[in-house]
Amino acid sequence: MLECVINISEGGNPSQLSELSAELGSDLLDLHSDRDHNRSVFTLAGEDPARILTKSASAMFDIQEHHGVHPRVGIVDVVPFVALDGSTFEDAIAARDRFAQFAANELGIPCFLYGPERTLPFIRKHAFIDLLPDAGPTKPHPRSGAICVGVRPILIAYNVWLKDQTVETAKHIAKTIRTNERRTLGLQVGEHAQVSMNLIDYDVTGPVEAYDAVAALAPVDHAELVGLVPARALARIPRDRWAQLDLSGEKTIEWRLAERNRRLQGND
Repeated sequence: MLECVINISEGGNPSQLSELSAELGSDLLDLHSDRDHNRSVFTLAGEDPARILTKSASAMFDIQEHHGVHPRVGIVDVVPFVALDGSTFEDAIAARDRFAQFAANELGIPCFLYGPERTLPFIRKHAFIDLLPDAGPTKPHPRSGAICVGVRPILIAYNVWLKDQTVETAKHIAKTIRTNERRTLGLQVGEHAQVSMNLIDYDVTGPVEAYDAVAALAPVDHAELVGLVPARALARIPRDRWAQLDLSGEKTIEWRLAERNRRLQGND
C-alpha cells in the first residue's frame, strides 16, 4: 500500500473541498484544512485517488487568486508518495514518476521531482530560477502553477500555536529548534503566531519533543496535528499527554486504513 499526502493551495472554501472529498470515497483517509494557510492536506490511499484529486483541483482553482501564508508553487503544490507496510521505497519512486508523467502529459502542468535527487526546500528556493521542471513545460501553468512530486518516508506535520507572541518570536523559535530531523517555519496565522514543523524522523524528534522544544522558549496556546501519525510514533508518547499534543488512536495511519478496509468490505 502506498500513501499519498497531497497538499492543495486552498483551505477556505468548504463546499468546494467537500466536492473534492466526495470524489475520493473511502480512499480519503484524512482531510485537514486551514483558512489562514489557505491550504488543505488530503491523505490518500493509493495512486488513482491522487490523479482524481489533482485533475479536479487543477480545474477548480486558480493559483493567481491564491492568498495564504504557506509557501507554494502551485494549486496542487506537493504530491509525496510514501511506502507503507507491504510496499517498498522503489514502489514509491515508480509511483512518483508515473504521476509526474500523468500531470505533465495529460494536464500540461510542470513537475519537479524530490526525494533522492533533491529536497523539497531546495525546489522551493530554485524552481524556475535555476532549476527547470523534470517533466512538462518549462514555464508555470497559467492556472495551476507547478507540482512538487516526491517520495519520502513517513513524516509528521505538526503545528504549535504560541500564546500572546509575535511572529518574530515564532520565527526566532523556528530557527533555534530547526534540525535535520525537524524542518520549521515561523508564521503569522490570523491573530496568532505559529511554529509549523515537518518532523522528518519521528524516532529522533516526534510530537512530544517538538512541543517541548517550543514550550521551553515561549508559552504555548495549543498544538495541532496535520494529517495522520504512525502508530509507532504514538506508542512512544505517554497516554496522558495525547490530548495536549492533539493525538489519539483514531488519528493514526493504521486506524484509518483499517476503517477504510471495513468500509470497503461493507460495500462488497
